[in-house]
Amino acid sequence: VQLQASGGGLVQAGGSLRLSCAVSGRTFSNYAMGWFRQAPGKERELVAAINWSGSTDNYLDSVKGRFTISRDNAKNTVYLQMNSLKPEDTAVYYCARFPNSYYGGSRVDYWGQGTQVTVSS
Repeated sequence: VQLQASGGGLVQAGGSLRLSCAVSGRTFSNYAMGWFRQAPGKERELVAAINWSGSTDNYLDSVKGRFTISRDNAKNTVYLQMNSLKPEDTAVYYCARFPNSYYGGSRVDYWGQGTQVTVSS
């Protein structure tokens, strides 16, 4: 299983970015997916997670109402739409697969490479 993230970049505060993560393999739709981020000097944190069908999702409190996670099982892709970006959103963002169909606090079994998001003030 390989996860390929894209869509990061430099954006001004208040702007938007859409991250994408393409996942190889036939069983993408069986698993929950998530986006994590890690800022310099900080621990990696879960930003958003989505279940196998896209019917349920979870968000970090600080991004609720601004970020939206979604998935397209026909394209084996998970997205993170980020609106109203703030400088504190600056981090390397990682997509990840969970070993279950629902997130439920489970650990990640596959990681994608990171994509840098930088928000200028």
